[in-house]
Amino acid sequence: MNKKIPLGAAIAFMVVVAGLTFCITMMVSLNHFNTMVLNVKEREEVYKKLADVDRESRQRYAGQIDEEYLSDSISRGYVRGLGDAYSSYLTKDEYEERLQEQNGQLVSIGATIVKDTTGYMRIRKVIAGSPAEQEGLRQGDLLISLDGVDLQAVSQTAAERLLKGQEGTKVAIVYRRDGVDASEDFTRRALEMEYIEYRMIDTNGYIKITDFNSRTFSQFKKAADSLIRQGATGLILDVRDNTSDSVNAAADVLDMLLPGGTLGTIVEKGTSGDVSRELVSDQYEVALPMVVLINSRTGCAAEFFAAGLRDFRQGDESLKRAQCVGTQTLGKSAIQELLPLVDGSALNLTTAHFLTPDGTDLAGAGIKPDYEVRLSAEQEQGFDQLTDETDPQIRKALEVVNSRKLS
Repeated sequence: MNKKIPLGAAIAFMVVVAGLTFCITMMVSLNHFNTMVLNVKEREEVYKKLADVDRESRQRYAGQIDEEYLSDSISRGYVRGLGDAYSSYLTKDEYEERLQEQNGQLVSIGATIVKDTTGYMRIRKVIAGSPAEQEGLRQGDLLISLDGVDLQAVSQTAAERLLKGQEGTKVAIVYRRDGVDASEDFTRRALEMEYIEYRMIDTNGYIKITDFNSRTFSQFKKAADSLIRQGATGLILDVRDNTSDSVNAAADVLDMLLPGGTLGTIVEKGTSGDVSRELVSDQYEVALPMVVLINSRTGCAAEFFAAGLRDFRQGDESLKRAQCVGTQTLGKSAIQELLPLVDGSALNLTTAHFLTPDGTDLAGAGIKPDYEVRLSAEQEQGFDQLTDETDPQIRKALEVVNSRKLS
């Protein structure tokens, strides 16, 4: 039997609900306002302290102040003060170099380097057709000095910066080969970078991905198509030493390899909270057994790539499209975004992180390989000189991918 609610009771109920809604809204708004006021006061204290430091320094400092260097240093210090190991401030020149690298271009002599046990820089690779190749530099040569700078006294990052510069400028290099030093002037040139190396190993295709960026997908597709035409019955995908940040570029490559489904999730900071965005693949796939090579220098986009292949799911079903061989990865799920500033400099700021297809955040933990294979100290030192026959991780990958063909 239906009961009628008296009009007065209904109005009273509505008044109570409206009053509760108002109170809750006011409490939330007041809390938000108080937080904003607190943040404003904290920022005022920061600015006041910085103004005090600036005033005292300009009044009492006995030396000359380089305004541009001071401004860059303040900005760099601010970002460092965020306490995030992956965020950084980029000067105008550094930002321009980063953009060139993202677009697959590099102005340099065309040699990649690594810090050697001697303290000097050892050449890991010479780019085909580059000034380094044309002037006779070889893999394994030691770079002793660049424009008179002793390379034992600088970091690898600083040495790489010395190799770069404006197109057409020269850099004087002293290098050592077989214990004999030689000197040569090299002219820097704009180079189109290749981020994919590939070849057949027995009946399997091997693809090394050195970086994920805007050019990676087209280069990877070319490599995969070529290997499949050559009759590859399995794929070994090498992302060792790959610490690039473009998860979207890694997702593009995964999309080519995997059938329809969720590749992973990017969680970004929004103005009113975190915003999640799923990365998905279409139905096209490369239906071959796959193995991914990883190591402790596999990070961010490369980890997303490896986890995407290994942990890919369709609904509740785990397809286990690949297995991982090598050592535990870096554990970097933080994603950085380049944010240009008004003076031409930029922030490389952590603005998001990713989750694997099963919802795991790899931060700190990384990916544990299905088959752990460690290199000896000697093999690590001469990593770039290992061959398909002497690299134990490649040998294990071949064993695993061949066994997957039988299962």
